Amino acid sequence: MTGQLPALGWNTWNAYGCGFDSEKLLDAANLFVSLGLQKAGYEYVNIDDCWATMQRNATTQRIVPDPTKFPDGLDTVASQIHALGLKIGIYSDAGTNTCSGFPGSLGYEEIDAAAFSEWGIDYLKYDNCNVPGNWSDSYPPQGNDYYNSNSAIRYRQMTAALAAQPNPIQFNLCIWGAANVWEWGARVAGLKGHSWRMSGDAGATWSYITEIITDNAQYLDYVDFYAHNDMDMMEIGNGDLTIEEQRTHFAAWAFMKSPILLGTDLSLLNSTQIAIVTNAELLAFHQDSTIGAPAKVFTPTADAPTTSTPEYFAGTSSKGVHVFVINTSTTAATKTFDFSLVPGLTGSSFVVHDMWAEKDLGTFTGSYSTSVAAHDTVAFLIMPA
Repeated sequence: MTGQLPALGWNTWNAYGCGFDSEKLLDAANLFVSLGLQKAGYEYVNIDDCWATMQRNATTQRIVPDPTKFPDGLDTVASQIHALGLKIGIYSDAGTNTCSGFPGSLGYEEIDAAAFSEWGIDYLKYDNCNVPGNWSDSYPPQGNDYYNSNSAIRYRQMTAALAAQPNPIQFNLCIWGAANVWEWGARVAGLKGHSWRMSGDAGATWSYITEIITDNAQYLDYVDFYAHNDMDMMEIGNGDLTIEEQRTHFAAWAFMKSPILLGTDLSLLNSTQIAIVTNAELLAFHQDSTIGAPAKVFTPTADAPTTSTPEYFAGTSSKGVHVFVINTSTTAATKTFDFSLVPGLTGSSFVVHDMWAEKDLGTFTGSYSTSVAAHDTVAFLIMPA
């Protein structure tokens, strides 16, 4: 079902900002196929802001796709992407205008949802810019009822409009972590498939990666099937992130079950980066259809120090119990966890399997220790010996 599992795909914004067109979209779609992304499970080719003209159609009141970017029409691009076995996403805003000043959907939800459906859209990223004062909230809202706050109502209006369409459209509430969205996002989106942004925009920096991991770690109990905390788009391939930082970026999004939307010029990714974003075992955890919960923070040893960004996470998949360890320090460090403290494990002797390398590392009793490079993340499946 649409949105049961966190979305896998690509978005125009981090790669191109407003400087995209139908050719760049189709290039990305074809790279999904040639780079093995589609085979790995990636399916959404998503348009972000700046796809429209500045004025709605005076007669129909529909948003008008920019004819210079889509000379053959947005519906034609959608058909071409669908022909590759992929899906297409679009962007709008729960305000009067988008963040770049194009028409927003507040007050036009039914018109816009019908247009998106007619064009063949499969995914909607719904932003939070240019909200009029009469739609603002006081915090906390009356009775601490965020579900009936103005913020939630703006998103609920679009949910109702999407639900009336004949095709399922996955709904991403890009509300930047405002109004305690993790508390009501699942109720707003229903079983249409949904996620909600937990922060402002991502940056291609180690500080962004650690900040969003730290923030999101507090709210992982809200994540399950059809309910995903969105840590924003991937920055792999952008900025000056080291390979180790890019591994952590991908691993954390995978084990926290955030949507994974790549955000770079895919043609520039090197083989190491492609290997990171197509790692079969991390994606299998992310896309597990049996267990919807993410990995969560645990205490690895009785005397483990506390770090500002949690470093030890454990979770269960259909294959068993997994442990993920982040080294947030600037130098390599030895990381240790006691098997008896890993949630879900019983017994004393275990086979440790490296998910990155996709190989067993040996049988261990009591605890396991490993050296982790600076800013890197290791990922293990722990099986009874």
